[in-house]
Amino acid sequence: QVQLVESGGGLVQAGESLTLSCTASGLSVDDYALGWFRQAPGKEHDAVSCIDWNGRRTWYEDSVKGWFTISQDNAKTTVYLQMNDLKAKDTAMYYCGALEADLMTLCTVVGMGRGLGYWGQGTQVTVSS
Repeated sequence: QVQLVESGGGLVQAGESLTLSCTASGLSVDDYALGWFRQAPGKEHDAVSCIDWNGRRTWYEDSVKGWFTISQDNAKTTVYLQMNDLKAKDTAMYYCGALEADLMTLCTVVGMGRGLGYWGQGTQVTVSS
């Protein structure tokens, strides 16, 4: 059984940093992608960043390039999202997802909310201005 558990969210001031973690268990194949998605109140889910199973390729949504960094631990069981210089517009529920496909398929084609892949319960990030 695949499980994804997010942690690290919280309330921060604008300009501060947070690192989110997603611990994955039960993924039995190497050919998968992991990613972070977010949903702000009243809005659709948006892809934030994805990484492939070996951590060599990444994708970022344009608005977070240069501010957010996705990474993976050596055991490939935990994926991180380092978020720097947070802004009020980054306030959202952040979800971790996994899909047995290429990272571009996860982040730009399938996304969240279509019943595909595996998803965590989310961790709330609130940025006060």
